[in-house]
Amino acid sequence: MSPSSPSVASTRRLRRLVGVVVEKEYHRVTVQPIRLFGDPVLRTAAETVADFDKELRQLVADLVETMQDEGGAGLAAPQLGVGLRVFAFDVDDVVGHIVNPVLSFPDEEEQDGPEGCLSIPGVYVDTKRRQNVVAAGFNEHGDPIQLIGTGLMARCVEHETDHLDGVLFLDRLDSAGRKDAMKQIRASEWYDAAKPPTVKESPHSRGIFGLGR
Repeated sequence: MSPSSPSVASTRRLRRLVGVVVEKEYHRVTVQPIRLFGDPVLRTAAETVADFDKELRQLVADLVETMQDEGGAGLAAPQLGVGLRVFAFDVDDVVGHIVNPVLSFPDEEEQDGPEGCLSIPGVYVDTKRRQNVVAAGFNEHGDPIQLIGTGLMARCVEHETDHLDGVLFLDRLDSAGRKDAMKQIRASEWYDAAKPPTVKESPHSRGIFGLGR
């Protein structure tokens, strides 16, 4: 082998580098428009992710990029118009995502505080949530993961998982809270009086957190 010829190891390194370049070229991250309150996709239950492929990884990257561009704590795939059970989070400098989350609650402790949503911009209403939550699911590669949340992280996990079930935080409010929320919505610049969205009945009759949880 002449000195000018690349070694086998060098060739392998070159192939790996080419592979990285190709992967980066495919994995373009773009900030996506967020669907607003009133869009039917926000009221549709998302489907379970079956394929852990490049398209899923692109979706995760778009979720994270869009969420951070908007300064949000979380963003679910339906908010980008994609009906898959995936969401991203950015809470207390912890950034991540979870696919096909299943929630469990280790205790009955509650929290009550202001909550908002990137799909309902500018609207904040005190909302009851569980204080502690455990989310079991997968990462973008299909590896099992577990996310343990308390306080704000728990609120984020519960909020985003609701999105995957077609539920908005407005549905968690009592009558007075929903009235306050709708007043804020109608005063918002993005509100279209010609296409007024509606709020579903509160699920509190099935327990304060609804959905059988």
